[in-house]
Amino acid sequence: MLSEAEIADPNDTYYPEQVWYTIAAFLFVVGCFQWGSLVHSKFAGRRYYESDEETVAINDISYRFSLRRIPVAIINFYRVVAFRWTLELGKSYTLNMAEVFVTVAYITLLLIYAFINTTFEGQKLDVVYWSNRTAILACSQFPIITALGTKNNFVSLITGISYDRLNYIHRMMARTCFMLLCVHVAGEMIWFPSSFATLNQDWVRAGIIAMVAFLILILVSLRPVRSGVYELFFYIHFVGVMMFLVGGYYHTAGAYNDTHGVQGSYWIWPSFVFWAFDRFVRAVRLVVFNYSYFGFKSGTGTMDASTELLAENVVRLRLHRPPHFHWSPGQAVYLTMPSVSTLPFEAHPFTIASLDSSLMSTARTEDQSGSGENCETQVLGSSAPFWKELVFLVNVHGGFTKKLKKVAAAKGEVKVFVDGPYGSSPDLASYDTSVFVAGGSGVSYTLPVFLNVIENVRKEKSSCKRVVFIWSIRGVEHLRWIEEALIKAVQLAPSSLAISIRIFNTGSPLTEDSNPLNLTEKPGTPGQVATKDSLTSSTLLSLRGVKMESGRSDLDALLKEEVSIASGSMSVSVCGSHGIARAVRKALRFPVSGPSSILSGGPSVTLYVESFGYA
Repeated sequence: MLSEAEIADPNDTYYPEQVWYTIAAFLFVVGCFQWGSLVHSKFAGRRYYESDEETVAINDISYRFSLRRIPVAIINFYRVVAFRWTLELGKSYTLNMAEVFVTVAYITLLLIYAFINTTFEGQKLDVVYWSNRTAILACSQFPIITALGTKNNFVSLITGISYDRLNYIHRMMARTCFMLLCVHVAGEMIWFPSSFATLNQDWVRAGIIAMVAFLILILVSLRPVRSGVYELFFYIHFVGVMMFLVGGYYHTAGAYNDTHGVQGSYWIWPSFVFWAFDRFVRAVRLVVFNYSYFGFKSGTGTMDASTELLAENVVRLRLHRPPHFHWSPGQAVYLTMPSVSTLPFEAHPFTIASLDSSLMSTARTEDQSGSGENCETQVLGSSAPFWKELVFLVNVHGGFTKKLKKVAAAKGEVKVFVDGPYGSSPDLASYDTSVFVAGGSGVSYTLPVFLNVIENVRKEKSSCKRVVFIWSIRGVEHLRWIEEALIKAVQLAPSSLAISIRIFNTGSPLTEDSNPLNLTEKPGTPGQVATKDSLTSSTLLSLRGVKMESGRSDLDALLKEEVSIASGSMSVSVCGSHGIARAVRKALRFPVSGPSSILSGGPSVTLYVESFGYA
């Protein structure tokens, strides 16, 4: 029987390189589209929409068919098919068609290169070839898999896609490579029946350790485990990845030593470089943004965070931002709280619910409620943190957040290390209509983006004419989370911007006895519009365009209504449960965003979906 050294195939070197060329070409194309779209939105769309023969004013729409809108119709067709058509896997797992395409294409690519040219002495698909090649192909993918699992990586730099949106690709590629390694193990057992006799060799033992670690990683990365016990996933993932890469490196170095130069370790060592680079960048950020803790500034505690229990399962975290720390609306940070977490270096992701701006805190109020200077005084106070501080709305589950809840119940303070910001921020300046949909604490994402649109309109940096804010809550007391921020935003909005705020209370109907805000029906107005005795809620719910209703929101009807009255371009941003995201995607499919609608002068609709919970 021939040894592995005697049957080494030169294609084991060429094919992994060709796979990399294919992936690099794909990333380049995606990057061109992403950066091209960004440049277009930055420079081509910074002007107010001018109606022509295809479009007219919002209140007098009579669309006309025009072939000049064919490019826009093609773009919208692609958006619907790629990102709004979905493959439903159970009740809580959804893949859009773009993810399905990438998955199928990637698996097909690796399988083709694994099994082509595997004829040996007249026998097709001979195990002599595909057994080793599957292992080499899997090893060649470890660098990009490792990079996709880090916060600071070259893939995001090339494509312009943030790391959190690439997380699915990271998991998919890892699972595909695990499948290839299983094929490799099976092939070795078939071709070398006496392989068990080699268990006393170090490189074989290293391979077994690597495979066991990889198997455990695959199991803990499944969504039920990852979202249910995140801390367990965090610890195992950190240790398991190192065991797998180190074991894989020594296994391949021993198995292919001096065999035609084909060494899997050649592909593995860059993984350590990418991982170390990410850790280095994150460490530098921690020092720069938390320098008072490291003795670079006199005084201590400048980054201590105050906690407040807003509801049974929601904690509000507030801390004064470092003067040199800036972020864009919709971005997130990783927070490390040594006094709360099990391990001192645990980092947990949270979306920043505040806006990095000083305009709203100093701007002169444009009164929309008719209460004059007295109304301007009403909106000052507790809304200030949403423009001056870092604010987080934390959903309480278990583990870390459960411990944080105990601190919040006592209104305690915690030391916080900030790492970030991460993620992308939608550029909505060129849209004529912007719609925001949130459920519960998903408002952490939609609120700062909503406030940013209003600020850009005030600065004449946005062409937006109408903004709609839809928020579903489980109890009317949840309105207190962002109440004063909404008041100030509405009152500061210029008269040229139409604002509609729709709040849906899915909890118990409001009653005089059960209403914690002491809301009562306002005489002469519909039942869904309410006021309260306190000054703040009275101001919010009496502002023009603000409504509170009982029951679930009919997102399909609401979105289709907005599309029917919109002209030009329209954005829809959503952050909430899987059910809310599904409903929004379904509402914006054909025919709402179909070619016939676009060619007839209907609005071009762009959808932004922010993941809810752990990626």
